[in-house]
Amino acid sequence: MTIQTATELTVWIGGAAGDGIASAGESLAKACSRSGYHVFAYNSYQSVIRGGHVCMHIRIGTRKVYTQGDTLDYLIALNQETFGRYSKRVSSGGAIFYNTDKFQATSAGLSKDVQLIGIPVMELVGNQLMQNTMLIGTLVQVSGLDASSIRQLIEERFSKKGEATIKTNLEAFDKGMEFAKSKLHDGGIRMAKGDGKRRPLAGGNPMVGFGALAAGCRFYSAYPMTPASSLLHWLVKYASQTGLLVKQCEDEISALNMAIGAAHVGARTMTGTSGGGFALMTEAIGEAGMTETPVVIVEAQRGGPSTGLPTKTEQGDLFQMLGASQGEFPKIILAPRTLQECYTTAIEAFNLAEKYQCPVIIITDLYLAERLETFEGVDITHIPIERGELISQATGNGYHRFLDTKSGISPRALPGTPGTVYTAATDEHDEDGIVISDVFSNPPMRAKMMAKRMRKVEGILQELTPPKIDGLQDADLTLIGWGSTYPVMLETMEALRQEGFRVNVLCLRALWPFPDKAVRQLLERCKMTLSVENNYTGQLVKLIRMETGVSIQHHLRKFDGEPFDPTQVIDPARHLLKTRPKESVIATAVSDEGLPADFSPIESPALGAEVARQH
Repeated sequence: MTIQTATELTVWIGGAAGDGIASAGESLAKACSRSGYHVFAYNSYQSVIRGGHVCMHIRIGTRKVYTQGDTLDYLIALNQETFGRYSKRVSSGGAIFYNTDKFQATSAGLSKDVQLIGIPVMELVGNQLMQNTMLIGTLVQVSGLDASSIRQLIEERFSKKGEATIKTNLEAFDKGMEFAKSKLHDGGIRMAKGDGKRRPLAGGNPMVGFGALAAGCRFYSAYPMTPASSLLHWLVKYASQTGLLVKQCEDEISALNMAIGAAHVGARTMTGTSGGGFALMTEAIGEAGMTETPVVIVEAQRGGPSTGLPTKTEQGDLFQMLGASQGEFPKIILAPRTLQECYTTAIEAFNLAEKYQCPVIIITDLYLAERLETFEGVDITHIPIERGELISQATGNGYHRFLDTKSGISPRALPGTPGTVYTAATDEHDEDGIVISDVFSNPPMRAKMMAKRMRKVEGILQELTPPKIDGLQDADLTLIGWGSTYPVMLETMEALRQEGFRVNVLCLRALWPFPDKAVRQLLERCKMTLSVENNYTGQLVKLIRMETGVSIQHHLRKFDGEPFDPTQVIDPARHLLKTRPKESVIATAVSDEGLPADFSPIESPALGAEVARQH
């Protein structure tokens, strides 16, 4: 077998929920991040606690890796189903690792030079609970990854369970390596050495939580709902160390109302949920808008409608965010695109919420919230804290909480501040908070207060970071998206650049108020455009057309619950660059997760048989 020294390696670990896939995958990813590699890991799992099918995709590189990739070099199959789904996708020179006590594998249909590596777990260690550790050991030996980092992680992971447990796991790992060394040859794909730099590894939810704590968040209320639940779990873990009060509420209605109440008395507050929970929060969002109370809301999207796909990703809630609560009032919607932006966006959200006294929504999705990725770190020493028009005492002219000002921002006083008594009414009100619609209506006052609040929008637009194009300014194709599709678009741009194509990326982070002038100016320079969205209807495309009058030419959409694989964007983009169709093309990408044999996708002739498939 010819040995390849690879700068990139993709490992999939598949089995049933409860098999310890996430633990094994996270340990491998973390070990690689400590060994000088770049890592990207995405776990595709179901909503059942035990059973179902789970597959964790781990991509390891000597250079930055933007996505989970779509190739498969090494497969750890913890059950027969995983082997049946993915074995034929393992690339030449790769290997499949499995427990011979669970099933017997055959080489029929496998690519050339793929090793079948069956480990007799019971024979070697007499404990089926050790299968994951043993299989990881075998993988490390065959692939050339660093064993010392894995051993260190085993010691850390089981430190609370005592020396005996640590010793048992280390022995299982070593026996897995010994078995591979004595009975197998090295894999055809050997990983090149990393650069030795130890990189942080994190997911989007922890980075949002980290940013919130850095920004001074002191109250977090939530009702658990995937994929926002891990944000609650992470914040609880560090609450006692940071002075954060965490409240798990009976529902999302309570969660946001508690956050608004805590914000009213001066705490920086946040709540988190997904689309279904956000639907329950919408009335309270209007309450924050009318009372001009600063609050941050994290909405981690999953597939909808209704309960939808509880553990799958989608970008289907943008218009839900835009229309959240009745009436018109200033609100801000930010869509972080990277782990670093999850952190910085959280800090920005708290500052904007207090400066403009309005709700700020951070919209993510499962793909960004729950993936694991190495990054180069964030600034934890220079944290801007802007509390806006927060006064400590009334002036000689008295206090008017909702004073009509040129900027629309009124002086805010916390309860108990001398001389600042006012009514915080959720009805329309005058400058003192006194309602104007109980007995007699006051149309001029209503118009005045509406105009006052809405004047904030101009200030917000000037403060938001303007959109920009990544890559060449005179590209032949511009990929357009928002939020979590950013990395796959960057990877597409780089892959096609190496083929000689000129591609750039416009991925929006600030979605509302919409920066219509800046976006229009950028789009007017584009030669050909392709939207990349994880939804059915192209919600960003609609928003752009509504706000700018500019129509995006071509559209690539995915709504099957899985994120885009790189080739699902690279192939359509290449096809457009080669054919330059005059008519608009709308294509749908669908993941092949080892579907049953009777699944017969309809190929899209518009982009070619190899590019996109439709139901």
